[in-house]
Amino acid sequence: MASRRKGRILAFQALYSWEASGGEQTAGIPENLLDFAWLGDKREKLDQGIVDFSRLLIAGTIENRKKVDSMIKAHLKNWDFSRLNRVDLAILRMSTYTLMYQDDVPPSIVIDEAIGISKEYGADDSFRFVNGVLDSIRKTLQNGRAGVSKT
Repeated sequence: MASRRKGRILAFQALYSWEASGGEQTAGIPENLLDFAWLGDKREKLDQGIVDFSRLLIAGTIENRKKVDSMIKAHLKNWDFSRLNRVDLAILRMSTYTLMYQDDVPPSIVIDEAIGISKEYGADDSFRFVNGVLDSIRKTLQNGRAGVSKT
């Protein structure tokens, strides 16, 4: 499913960009984030399925950001949420959204993809941190003790 991988990378890049440009202070989802204009000529080469999948991840993550962030905060061990670097935060948000709201995607795939993206774009040991947080969230969701309502 290389197209899903590309879609996740696009969503991660968009969420990173949104965060870096102060997206949390704006209401709604900026249209330029969902039209991928920032890709320039590469946008035209994208498969529509990749674009649609990325848009779903971006919109879902931003629309559910407060619940997603609460879930992440509840699973950070000896780490302050405000100290997360933007790369890790974008990966954690996108992946946590998927774990919480997309029951059709196996958690092992979500975590494996997050680790892969983290290895490619994050700091040297980011993938270990991302893996630990997401695995903890996965266990909590599987045990039904989310502590943060999905609805």
